[in-house]
Amino acid sequence: MSRSVDLKIQNMLKQIVFIITLLVTLGVFAYTVMHLLSFFKLTRQNFPIKNPGKRFNLMMQVAIGQTKIFRYPVVGLLHALVFWGFLVILIGSIEMVVDGVLGTERIFRGLGVVYDVIIGAGDVFALIIAVAIIVFLVRRIFLHVKRFGGIEMDHRKHLDATVALTLIFLLMITLLGLNTFYYQHALSTGHEIYGAFPVSKYIAPWFASMTDHQLYVYHEVNWWAHILIIFFFANYLPYSKHFHVFLSVPNVFLSRLEPLGKLDTMENVKKEVQMMMDPNASFEEQTDEEEVERFGVMDVEDVSWKNYFDSLACTQCGRCTDVCPANITGKRLSPRKIIMDVRERMKEKGPGMVKNGKEYSDNKSLLRDYITEEELWACTTCNACAQECPININHPTLIVEMRRYLVMEEASGPGDLNAIFSNIENNGAPWQYSHEDRMNWAEELYVNEK
Repeated sequence: MSRSVDLKIQNMLKQIVFIITLLVTLGVFAYTVMHLLSFFKLTRQNFPIKNPGKRFNLMMQVAIGQTKIFRYPVVGLLHALVFWGFLVILIGSIEMVVDGVLGTERIFRGLGVVYDVIIGAGDVFALIIAVAIIVFLVRRIFLHVKRFGGIEMDHRKHLDATVALTLIFLLMITLLGLNTFYYQHALSTGHEIYGAFPVSKYIAPWFASMTDHQLYVYHEVNWWAHILIIFFFANYLPYSKHFHVFLSVPNVFLSRLEPLGKLDTMENVKKEVQMMMDPNASFEEQTDEEEVERFGVMDVEDVSWKNYFDSLACTQCGRCTDVCPANITGKRLSPRKIIMDVRERMKEKGPGMVKNGKEYSDNKSLLRDYITEEELWACTTCNACAQECPININHPTLIVEMRRYLVMEEASGPGDLNAIFSNIENNGAPWQYSHEDRMNWAEELYVNEK
């Protein structure tokens, strides 16, 4: 009788501690989300979301199906298995949260065979993911893969990746641990085993000599370690390169649906041109209160909210830079750096703008202080980076917008380009000759009129 009372007290204390821990976790996460949302409000809201059906199909193909990751077949398969494994294990994690709040144990067991399949798949994927993470760590630490390098990938970025991968590895080890000790404890005490454990049941005999109490304690240690790592990881991710764990799927859903290579029209310029071309157009629709927007992008307040979303979702895998012809031929351009710089610049300037308004200036800008003109003009707009990106980030759209600022606000394009613009303005054509002299080259041509 005394033992059952002690167990009830222990379970009640466990439930209270878990609820407090969960509330702290959710509170910290909510603060982070609100902090990021305040930055989104500083950006331009000029990215409409249309065609939800097409977006959903694209998300299922690229994000869930991981189709673009298989350009590197072996590593791509490992990464896909890690992603799919997380989707399965997520169900078990939800069950742990419900159990922790309600003080129950394996509350989803009523699903029967479906539960066995879910738990069994999670048990198998835990081993697969653990092995994959070891491979990823070896490649990152010892093999010095070229696309993991670059001026944007400083020591802090490499350390961040190592920490995130280590946390994922510990998650898998603790999951196997809690499954193993649960299985062996149930065997020792004669309790019914809920779920299937195709991997853990072969590990469990290694601990058959332990007492029931020891098995219970080790199960609880692994259970708490697993859920606490999940809680810590959830709040670490927004400050890590692995934020794509949360954002990669929605980022693909929010993909730019236009064909690669199609440049977005500048609506404010288009409107002015249409009014110039139409003599019957009225200027009554324009008011003095209409905000005058800057042409192109100079700093983070000029980027679209989708550009900023891209910067947060970027996996920093380097596939974009790896296929960039400018980078391959020794130019300074790295498409990955362009996207990463948006995130870093917003982290630097965003708090000041939130506090003091969008007019706040720290005498720095995304253009030149982070991204040089040389980088921007090295881009061939071939869209290889956008084609390669596993989460459908479109790098050229941002590069082109920054070029537009240079040309339309500062007239500081490359010399040859400025000459073309001057010729178009003065002669109506990109050549230096007057339109009256365009056909001079054909004057002495012999044309047989027969």
